[in-house]
Amino acid sequence: MPEPAAGATSAVVSEWPIAENSPYSVSTAIVVIETAKASIEIEAESDGVLLKRLVPAGTEVDVGTPIALLGAPGEPPENIEDLLAGLGVTKPTAEPATESATESAAEPDASPAQPTAVNGHPVPEEPGTPQRVYASPLARRLARQGGLAIDRIPGTGPAGRILRRDVEEALARASEPTPAPAPVAAPEAGDHEDIPHSRIRRAIATRLVESKQTTPHFYVRGTARAEGLLAVRAQLNQPGSPKISVNDLVVKAVARAHRLVPEMNVIWTPEAVRRFTQVDVAVAVATDTGLVTPVLRAVDTMPISVVAETTRRHADSARTGRLRQGDLEGGTVAVTNLGMYGTEEFTAIINPPHSSILSVGAVRTEPVVENDVVVPGATIRFVLSIDHRPIDGTVAARWMGEFLSLIENPVRILA
Repeated sequence: MPEPAAGATSAVVSEWPIAENSPYSVSTAIVVIETAKASIEIEAESDGVLLKRLVPAGTEVDVGTPIALLGAPGEPPENIEDLLAGLGVTKPTAEPATESATESAAEPDASPAQPTAVNGHPVPEEPGTPQRVYASPLARRLARQGGLAIDRIPGTGPAGRILRRDVEEALARASEPTPAPAPVAAPEAGDHEDIPHSRIRRAIATRLVESKQTTPHFYVRGTARAEGLLAVRAQLNQPGSPKISVNDLVVKAVARAHRLVPEMNVIWTPEAVRRFTQVDVAVAVATDTGLVTPVLRAVDTMPISVVAETTRRHADSARTGRLRQGDLEGGTVAVTNLGMYGTEEFTAIINPPHSSILSVGAVRTEPVVENDVVVPGATIRFVLSIDHRPIDGTVAARWMGEFLSLIENPVRILA
């Protein structure tokens, strides 16, 4: 199993595009692996033949664990078991490991074993002795980081053992507002459906809870006239030319504003505020399994047609599960747009390690004042969520002023 990203310890074998005993050529996708964020195709570095798969699809495997036996082109598949034994691979994985089994095996409980019975009789606990809590080290660490008491989290593992997923769900529940108590009828069988969490959904929940708990958010709002933006978009979308969306122009305007206010093009690290020389912008894409934010590189130097094409390509890859890990890494700012759903205004949560995220509302016709006269005008509302650690309020306010000016004078976006 290759390391899909720096610091990754495991990944899931999602798909085997190549059958056993089948030849392949260089750059052919041999296996598709899945991380918490994306599916990644592992391509062949040279021509060869896939002699044997060592793990079935759906198995979570530690980085560095053998997952397949490859041979030279035309190599016959004889004595594979002897060859595997000679390589130290004793037994292929037969069944996909469950989360409980995988986590229990990879992270044994460090707590010392306690006797529970002698000669078939329960051993009474001494008065004042705290009850033992069964939890994996990873679950304990996540609970400690999230400020949760490990003994208050119900476990779903063997013998009530508390697993990583239990802590992640507890953190997600802790971030939700507590509703006022109200009498409700007990649910009847068949009146609901439980939809299992996808890996992407779990990752989103964990990261956003962590963001709200550890990142000091503040918000800057602004409204811009949109007539000029819509007119420029109409001129760009001539027959035969690539289709440009309002969101493409907004993404380009964000990059331009970051260039005008370089103090915004930063992220927070424990050692320093890191400022970047090029502007990489993440664009939120909704998929069936959750929200992902592929990153467009050097948007400040991209023609608007390239911004549109790159965004479309990333969106298609996201919806078909073909984003690469590198497509999701980097950037200092993200753009999320609910305007196409008619949403007037909303506030988004920063996706670490980004330092800001811009929420884009719908283009709406509203009363505006021109020369002391109220007239109808097209407007867009924006909300910028900012990490207060690397960015001060005055910097964010300057950025919003430059950004709104770009939206209202869109020729500057294309300059």
